[in-house]
Formats: sequence, structure tokens, C-alpha cells
Amino acid sequence: MRSAPSRPPAPGATDPRTRPALRPPLPVLLGTGAALLLVSLVVAVTIGPADLGVAQVARVVGHHLGLVGDVPPLHDAIVWNLRLPRVLTAAAVGAGLAVAGAVMQSLTRNPLADPYLLGLSSGASLGAVAVLVVGVSLLLPVAAFTGALAALVATLALARTGGSVTPTRAVLAGLAVSQLAAAATSFVIFWTATGDSYREILSWLMGSLAGATWPSVGIAGGAVVLVGTVLVATATRLDAFAFGDTSAAALGIDVDRTRWTLMTLVALLTGAMVAVSGAIGFVGLVLPHAVSVVTGPAHRRLLPVAALTGAVFLVWADTLARTLFDPREIPVGIVTALVGVPVFALLLRRGRGTAWS
Repeated sequence: MRSAPSRPPAPGATDPRTRPALRPPLPVLLGTGAALLLVSLVVAVTIGPADLGVAQVARVVGHHLGLVGDVPPLHDAIVWNLRLPRVLTAAAVGAGLAVAGAVMQSLTRNPLADPYLLGLSSGASLGAVAVLVVGVSLLLPVAAFTGALAALVATLALARTGGSVTPTRAVLAGLAVSQLAAAATSFVIFWTATGDSYREILSWLMGSLAGATWPSVGIAGGAVVLVGTVLVATATRLDAFAFGDTSAAALGIDVDRTRWTLMTLVALLTGAMVAVSGAIGFVGLVLPHAVSVVTGPAHRRLLPVAALTGAVFLVWADTLARTLFDPREIPVGIVTALVGVPVFALLLRRGRGTAWS
């Protein structure tokens, strides 16, 4: 006896087989993330060879805000000139890379995309190495940012030579530009770097926040606030790209113009991050996937939560980098890779049978 065919759910009803997973409300996620970031910032500033407590850090900050009187000069130098700019720069860079990675993965519909996909890190590295080998380290952020923008222009120009620009063509052009810039960087190092410049260059290429200053906070933080706000405002358009260019165009979106406008914004954001920290890997690749497990794919939820998560993650990664082998310091890129690879492997295993497979 044949069983009766299953009847589709009535209009407005929810099919139990396709019922979406319950996710925490966005205000709860943002509030939790902001609280974790604030605690991380305060605690990270207290960690280091000098024994400082939260109260001492608060007094130094209050002194510079005009709320507290004189503080010990040594405490002021450690907190205000060394640790606080570094911790704030780490938070801004982590937030920027996480947002840039999430946007790039959406625009290219490639789960392996990261902020450096269009050759930006290699271009920035070439610019940075060029000034490091001649001993003009003060110009490093400007040179790195200029190199990243030059790589973007070269990538877009190369992608357009074969006709219309598609995500696949842009990725391939970015790989070509990245390899060219990496080869040029290696040549510059081989031909001109001597003595201690090798160590300085290697540290920057692997990602380091050791030289972070208040101008670094302004560059990275300003880029996150300005560009990040624009990217979050385009969340609906980014959601449309998940269904393909045809579906996005059917929704009234100018696909080509929107894609390249957003990619340019991502390049500006990434260039600002690389300019102050070097190329820190895995933050923009892994965190958007990890965060989407909690937030879901909607960019209105994903982007702000990814920004907070990236900030917290890089604050603690950099804290480990500067204290784990004290008095020696390792590049923060080593820490992010050691943490990022196992997490990425776990996400791959968890994603079997989905779009990852």
C-alpha cells in the first residue's frame, strides 16, 4: 500500500525541515562583543614586563583626558606612549581585516577569499620594503598604502584586458599581480638589504604591531570608522550577491558598478590596515566564517559582529606575540597562523556537505 505523498506546507507556515536555526538577537551580539572588546583593551594594556594594574592604567588615561592630576612619568610613558597605541591599533586592524574579508568573500562568491586577494598585501610589501632598505622608516605607512593602491590599479587594468571583468578574472589578475610584486620585493631585499634591515623587513612582512603609535591608531581607526560604516550600509546589496549576478541585477542592482565600488573600498580599508601592521594572515579569511556560524549569512548582522570579533581576536593575538617569549617578541602573523589554521580546519570539517564542499 503506497503512502500518501507529503503535502507542502500551507502559505505562511514553516516547514520543520527548513526551519532556520535560532540565533541570538543582534543587540545581544553587539553588546556582548563590545563588552568583551572593552575588557580586552583594558586588560591587555596591563600585561607586560612592567607590573601595572587596571587602576594605574585608568589614572594615566584620566590624566590625558584632564580628569586626574599628575601620574608617575614611567607609568605615563609605558601606558600612553607604548601599550595603549599598540592595543588600539591591534583592535582597529583586526576589525578592518575581518570586515574586508567578509565583503570580499561575498563579492567574489569565494569562501577562500581574503582581504589580500587582489594583490594588495604584495603591493604594500613592495612599497614598505622599498623605504625600509633606504632607511626612511617614517614613510613606511605612506609607501605601503601607495603600494597597495598601485596593486589594485594593476589588478583591475589586467582584468579588463580580456573584456568584461568577472570575479574569476579579477582573482586571477590579482594572483598575477601578487606574484609579480612578491618577486620584485624579493629582488629588492636580495640586492640591497644589509645588516639589521633584514630583521626589520622580515618582521614587517610577517605582520607586526611593534611600531604602532598614535598616528597608527588614527590611520587604522579612521579607515575602519569611515570605510567600515559605508560597507555595513551596503549590507542588503551584499546579500543580493550571494544569489549570483543575475539575481542581483533582477533586484535592480548595477552589478559591475557596485562590485568595483565595493572592491575599491575594501582595497582602501585593507591598504590602511597593511600600512600600519604589515600583512597579518588568516584574520580576514577565518573570522567571517567563524562569526557566520553565530550570526547567519545576513551581512547586516555579520559585518558588525565580525568587526568586534576581529578586534578582540587581534588584541589577544598581539598580546601573546609580545609576551609569550618575553623579552623576545615574535611577529603577530605567526600567532594568527597558529590559531587560524586549526580553526579553519575545524570549519572545513564542520562545513562538509555545504557550499564549502
